[in-house]
Amino acid sequence: MKFYEWLKPGLKVKRWFFFGIFGVLLIAFGFTELAIRRVYDYYYKLFYIFLNITGILVITISVMEITKSIIRINNKRQVNISLNSRKIENLIDEKRLLVKGPKIVTVGGGTGLSTMLRGLKYYTSNITAIVTVGDDGGGSGDLREDLGMLPPGDIRNCILALADTEPLMEDLLQYRFKDGRLKNQSFGNLFLAAMNGISDNFEHAVQKMSSVLAVTGRVLPVTLEDMKLIAELDNGNRVEGESQIPEEALRQNSRIKKISIEPQNAKPLDDAIKAIEEADAIVLGPGSLYTSIIPNLLVKNIAESIRKSDAIKIYISNIMTQPGETDGFKASDHIKVLRKYGGRNIVDYVIANNGDIPTEIKEKYALDNSSLVELDKKEVKKLGVEIIEEPLAKIEKGYVKHDSEKLGEVIVDTIMEKKLLYDRKKIIEYMYVSKKIKEKEKRNKRNQ
Repeated sequence: MKFYEWLKPGLKVKRWFFFGIFGVLLIAFGFTELAIRRVYDYYYKLFYIFLNITGILVITISVMEITKSIIRINNKRQVNISLNSRKIENLIDEKRLLVKGPKIVTVGGGTGLSTMLRGLKYYTSNITAIVTVGDDGGGSGDLREDLGMLPPGDIRNCILALADTEPLMEDLLQYRFKDGRLKNQSFGNLFLAAMNGISDNFEHAVQKMSSVLAVTGRVLPVTLEDMKLIAELDNGNRVEGESQIPEEALRQNSRIKKISIEPQNAKPLDDAIKAIEEADAIVLGPGSLYTSIIPNLLVKNIAESIRKSDAIKIYISNIMTQPGETDGFKASDHIKVLRKYGGRNIVDYVIANNGDIPTEIKEKYALDNSSLVELDKKEVKKLGVEIIEEPLAKIEKGYVKHDSEKLGEVIVDTIMEKKLLYDRKKIIEYMYVSKKIKEKEKRNKRNQ
């Protein structure tokens, strides 16, 4: 496009602006004459009234034309702005439907939780992620020690999972410095640390970062207190620190017997309790059983609120066992541990993977003493927990992960069927819109 072609709408803006000023002058002159010089006869008064009306029309026309010119300028800049835009209508429909989606509260931490959130955001904007703050390793641990703030890592991952950001922005916030004093530190962690520095507390910092990144739903730390994880092993030894627990359990060849937190009466966020009370569904996991999920249940009133909630309670079973935490665990073992810390009514449904894992991947995991979590159906049913099986595994860079899109779909299907009893038309509508949103996101990524 030639420069003068782009410039034309801009010149029109100026032209109509001065035209509007002319209208203001007409009104000013006509009104002044009517107000001050009252000796004119009837025809002169009509003339000045006509000037006022003409001035109003001139201003109205100028405002309309300036608006049209601005829209043309934006269109020339390749910004799709149109009052009749079909894209805007579709976006409004999508947002309207997501707002009506089920109220889902997720409880956990680590990469498993953020993976699940990426899939859930296609179906509802009523998501509240309650995230553990017991992490003391890596970059989060360094910031926790240096700045006295709560660990930002798991919070950052959940915010990015729910955020409506460009791929470049996500890459930037996930970037880890490779050298110097900031080596292995995430830029996203530093961003949240800076927000914490200009906020009243960590909760407000999370809210501000979520606002900047246009997050779908909410991300809440389970507590604002400086929570520390403590494990007692079968051999009687005590281990402090989330990052040390699985390592010491492996080194000492001793299972985890008990998990606790300090302070024992850590107070939860009021918003977290309120979200649990109002939820249609509460989802535990996926993630490290002892170091990501259980710590949330140990915070005062969290487990009790989940038990008392009318929501359906869903546990997302891990696909692989975790060395040092769940060695040799079956699906029923996970549920028994959740009941030990959360009470009998902490789980109603378990969603588990029944898809195949390539042999070479299983062999790779076996080298680290990790294996598939066996779904022992009879034992799970004895516990009064209903099983939902789906192929949920996804191989990414040689590692087994949950397929976020498939997992989100299964969770919402379960909520619709077991709790909300939406009609088939409503379910199809949700699935159609979520498909369109996912296709749009994939196109955006390809265009980057």
